[in-house]
Amino acid sequence: MERTIYIRMRNRVQTRPNKTIYLKDAAQIIADERLLPKLQQMIIHQLTEKEGNIVIIDVMKVIQIITSQFADLEVQTIGPAQTIIEVAAKKKGVSIPFFLLIWFLLFFGSALTLMNFHDDVSMRSVQEKIYTIITGKKDAKPLLFQIPYSIGLGLGMILFFNHVFKKRINDEPSPLEVEMFNYQMDLDNYVIINENKESMKRINDD
Repeated sequence: MERTIYIRMRNRVQTRPNKTIYLKDAAQIIADERLLPKLQQMIIHQLTEKEGNIVIIDVMKVIQIITSQFADLEVQTIGPAQTIIEVAAKKKGVSIPFFLLIWFLLFFGSALTLMNFHDDVSMRSVQEKIYTIITGKKDAKPLLFQIPYSIGLGLGMILFFNHVFKKRINDEPSPLEVEMFNYQMDLDNYVIINENKESMKRINDD
């Protein structure tokens, strides 16, 4: 029987409160077929209400649990050394008044931002000058430029964010998704360092 097992800890696991976390939940496992079912059903943590919504499971704890039951096994770890257990409460229904309030703030906030930007760069006077140069006529409202510009601005935002409502235009992530990913990675690193009791140790001078 092969006595070496390979474990790759997952980066993040979402679960419900008070759930039992098995090894198969927190890690990917490669092992002998006769050992694999037992390893998958090993309990590595029991969630409680006192722990809050973030729990860190360190790979050292996992190795300790495995070797305590299978002393002759050699455990090889690959990938991250911790798994973040995110305890997600039951999702609440969408509040229509709250949704409309957020939509109202985002819509008019974006509109004011665009208008202030265009006022700062004198977009109207630029369009008037371009219209005068091309047509030889002066017009205080050069709709020939303003209407296509407005349509192009909206299409440009759709292409930039790579979404039409919930539908993705192509497989490339949008800049917003990349920024959200980077923020999530920074947040995970912070949580791993500050919430993991084994990551820091203070030695008293006395």
